[in-house]
Amino acid sequence: MTRSDPNSFDRSSLIRAHARETRSAARNGSLSYVTHGLSRGHVQANLAIVPQDYAFEFLTFCQRNPKPCPIIEVLDPGEVEFKISAPGSDVRTDLPSYRVYRDGALSEERVDITEIWRDDHVAFLLGCSNSFDEVLERNGIPQRHLEKPDGRISVYRSNIACLPAGRLHGNVVVTMRPIPHQEVVRVTELSSRFPIAHGGPVHIGDAEQIGIADLSKVDWGGVNPLRAGDVPVYWACGVTPQDVALASGIPEMITHAPGHMFVTDLYIDDQRKG
Repeated sequence: MTRSDPNSFDRSSLIRAHARETRSAARNGSLSYVTHGLSRGHVQANLAIVPQDYAFEFLTFCQRNPKPCPIIEVLDPGEVEFKISAPGSDVRTDLPSYRVYRDGALSEERVDITEIWRDDHVAFLLGCSNSFDEVLERNGIPQRHLEKPDGRISVYRSNIACLPAGRLHGNVVVTMRPIPHQEVVRVTELSSRFPIAHGGPVHIGDAEQIGIADLSKVDWGGVNPLRAGDVPVYWACGVTPQDVALASGIPEMITHAPGHMFVTDLYIDDQRKG
């Protein structure tokens, strides 16, 4: 399948669309761009697919590292439909773009993984902080990345070590949001209510303390410069498994391309804790 020119697609038609419509647009090839800001109010999810031989270790890794890897749903080997969070879905087609890691390297990017799908593949959906952007905006806390046409958030490798599990190890990947200084306490309180979307921040302030030398040099996503009075606030990110794939040399891991999320039927307001 070939994708349309992302500049020709009317993203505004999906801002308030039900998640089914966004998944359908990805499946038919009309949505080829990031899902930031689409189907607002729905829970967006990171994807990781591993061979069955690694599935228990990956599940254990997620349980030991719930901040970067909050589990939404796990499928049986070979299953393609997320029946709980997205009935009628197909994990092989319903994301705008996929990445395939093999033996510790990024091997390829694909718009559809049907041709490489195997009966021993086990798919995991992991929470994403894009899900609470709607909540933060509703509470008057600006989301700088959504003010840009491309909607890309800033994503960095950190030096925060994950707890290893078997053959899997690596560091936490983080997103950074510029937050007005007077809203830092409130954004921490609000996001902490949504552990399914990484919960509260893992770091606030000086980037060098978590191994980020230059905020203008993102590892994924786009640059979101600080404005006067902003404080950089960092959340754990579901791109972490992709860095784990690189660090661990896993024979194969299939993921979403950063920013090209799986959009579930779940509503973020229903996932609030406390």
